[in-house]
Amino acid sequence: MTMKILSIDGGGIRGIIPGQILVSLENKLKTKTNNDNARLSDFFDLFAGTSTGAILSAAYVMPDVNANGRPKFTAQEAVNLYIDEGDEIFDVDFWQYLSSLNGLNDETYSAKALESILKHSFNDIKLSELLKPTCFVSYDIRSRQQVVFKQHTAGKQKPDFLVRDLLRGSSAAPTYFETAKIYSLPPMRKKHVLIDGGMVANDPTLCAYSEAIKFEHVSGIKDMLILSLGTGKELKSYSHSQVKDWGPLGWAKPSIDIALEGGPQMTQYHMKQIASTETNAVYRRIQPDLFDAKPDLDDASIKNLKALKDAGIRNAEIYDEVLNEIADLLIQNDN
Repeated sequence: MTMKILSIDGGGIRGIIPGQILVSLENKLKTKTNNDNARLSDFFDLFAGTSTGAILSAAYVMPDVNANGRPKFTAQEAVNLYIDEGDEIFDVDFWQYLSSLNGLNDETYSAKALESILKHSFNDIKLSELLKPTCFVSYDIRSRQQVVFKQHTAGKQKPDFLVRDLLRGSSAAPTYFETAKIYSLPPMRKKHVLIDGGMVANDPTLCAYSEAIKFEHVSGIKDMLILSLGTGKELKSYSHSQVKDWGPLGWAKPSIDIALEGGPQMTQYHMKQIASTETNAVYRRIQPDLFDAKPDLDDASIKNLKALKDAGIRNAEIYDEVLNEIADLLIQNDN
């Protein structure tokens, strides 16, 4: 039996791009199975995500309380959370602008809009109530430990959490949003002080791989199918003369940029090495092109939201062969 894994990077508002690519994959699954109700959660066994990738992944496995275990959101409805609400999440009101000195003295954005949207979308659903196993990555700055939120152990060996709380923690990007303090649900009361998981694992594929091999029927990469999606990249180069005199303020956002882009490069390197040990290993990494979209994590202008959606659609066309291959393998291994 093959463990089918979907992994999505962090990347702020750029999550629209992999979200739109997955709309195409879900549509292929509907067509190939002749089932208009087919959903990504029907075919993947483990969902991994960091930051914006965690939000998307959680949406795919969010149960509809009125539909007897079926997912609440289609892939299109999941990405629409960003397209419809992105400008609210990344909106700087006048007082926030003044108090933060335009992001120099405090976080650039208030987390109130993000928290409101997460509450509206995920209500009071617990991590343990999600439809499939998960690996959602965050980092606890109090204990200085990575935190991986797992549906399949929550409320059993490990504490349980409200989904909206852990997603707030996974997406608490330094300089963008305030650090998140969250608590697990009774009876195992545990506190976390969280920042964005992208600081330690912006591409969570290795986390998912490490978790998958713990399952009874999985003995290695040969027993997995992995689809890993990036959020688009534009690697900015820095010259020695440019950075040599930078202090903490100068390095603040470049450090985040390097962590968010350098981490996935290392993860892809390691995953390729692991996959190379088996002739028929299925590890597919899609790092989409931004095309006309801005690389900024927080550019939620109407113009850029449209550009991000268009980039997702264009990338789905470019990677059509890969998506067809994945769809066929998902269906084949589901039978």
